[in-house]
Amino acid sequence: MKIISWNINGLKAMIKKGIIDIIKNLNSDIYMFQEIKSNEIPISFQFLGYNIYSFPAEERGYSGVMTLTKEKPKNIIYGIGDKKFDSEGRVLTIETEKLFLINVYFPNSGQDTLKRLDYKLEFNKKFEEFVLSLNKPSIICGDFNVAHKEIDIYAPDRFRRYAGFTDEERAWFDHFLSLGFVDTFRYKKGDIIKYSWFSYRGKARENNMGWRIDYCLVSKNIKDKVEDADILYDISGSDHLPVMIEIKI
Repeated sequence: MKIISWNINGLKAMIKKGIIDIIKNLNSDIYMFQEIKSNEIPISFQFLGYNIYSFPAEERGYSGVMTLTKEKPKNIIYGIGDKKFDSEGRVLTIETEKLFLINVYFPNSGQDTLKRLDYKLEFNKKFEEFVLSLNKPSIICGDFNVAHKEIDIYAPDRFRRYAGFTDEERAWFDHFLSLGFVDTFRYKKGDIIKYSWFSYRGKARENNMGWRIDYCLVSKNIKDKVEDADILYDISGSDHLPVMIEIKI
């Protein structure tokens, strides 16, 4: 099974940038898209041969997640059971016979002012409770909006206390992994430096000045089934790059 997760930063914009051809060429079993910013499923998507599930935000043009899967799921779960967060369309879960596949878009903690840090930390806790309530192994992919370690950000000293690199956000990521989850990129690639998000400013992508804030995590009891994990540097269109895992399930 090949899974690709990608913050596309606007579905309508990505249609114009060729996402249909990207989906066809990558030929993944499952796509998890974040920040779709749309409450519509484009007609062109409906002829791709996937079952399509969308969980948009109530606010138009904001947030939202979408999952495409070749295999019809056993069940779909929209949100985490808390209106405060589900109104922003941040979590979409599909259940198969063997596991749960969770598409998640974590809140940004608020740029320089950290005005949404408390909101994000509360979301983190509610998300954690939701995941731990599931009774099968999980694959969790999405934009976590946090660079976990110093190796995951190009200038760690410069960005301390910035949104996405606060002690609180990084400590929660440590805590969440300790509950029985594995960062598949680090598991398969070790200390290789690759980033998944680049600012549009200052030729950040050309100069490899990025952050790794997009992840695919798996339950520890299925980590040995992961055959590959990577960040797809040759795909463009968004300020994020797709992250990919191949897992034998």
